[in-house]
Amino acid sequence: MMALGVAHLTALQLAPADLVRQAAGAGFSAVGLRLHPAMAGGVCYPLEAPARRGLKAVLAEEGMRVADIEFVELTPQVDIQALAPLLEAGADLGAASLTVSGDDREYSRLTDHYAALCQLAAGYGLRVELEFMRWRAVANLAQARQIVEGAGQANGGLLLDALHLFRSGGTVAMLQTIDPRWLRTVQLCDAPLLAPPEEGIIAEAREGRLPPGQGQLPLVELMAALPQGVQVSVEMPYGALKSVERLALAHQATRALLDPLNP
Repeated sequence: MMALGVAHLTALQLAPADLVRQAAGAGFSAVGLRLHPAMAGGVCYPLEAPARRGLKAVLAEEGMRVADIEFVELTPQVDIQALAPLLEAGADLGAASLTVSGDDREYSRLTDHYAALCQLAAGYGLRVELEFMRWRAVANLAQARQIVEGAGQANGGLLLDALHLFRSGGTVAMLQTIDPRWLRTVQLCDAPLLAPPEEGIIAEAREGRLPPGQGQLPLVELMAALPQGVQVSVEMPYGALKSVERLALAHQATRALLDPLNP
């Protein structure tokens, strides 16, 4: 049976220990943690060493692991060396990767910053996965690929979010042109095939996603196009339900979608 993780955005109101407990109760085997804000003033849960010790005890009690940590905006002013404590925290928690976004329209500088972060993260045993989003400077699969391939770092990669892929004009066929070594993680959710008006794109991504299999995105075809062993996480902020119910629905819906693909 394919292991499933859940992204922190699915229940961002939960502190890490509470997320771990509720995600474990829902059936997930891993969590992503928002240890760094995705935007200025955004919700996050930075963890100093004493808090990490307590969280590691909860992870062990629940039989859970940390799949990834997030979220770093690679802006023109980003201070790569200042991110070392974040990487240290991720490594201490056993995370496999750090998620970043591209927020610099000067792609040569962005590529240099991304490469430098990969090099720093390698010392902590972490991958650095670039996530594209329609409203950021790195908005689509082709642009993200340009940065990752241009950096040429062994621990680089793409974080493939199903909603962002299809809302940015991407297709499953495009994945056939990507070197499989860059495709290590996918985040699943669902949505109507028709995108909302432009002014609703961010709101949909942050609070309007549907459970996998309950919309019209070609998720089965997406999974079939990805390499074996890809890390699967569910990112499903869905404000209509309380966190316990939301996490349970996220797990049940994703299992119903994926289990027939892996008999």
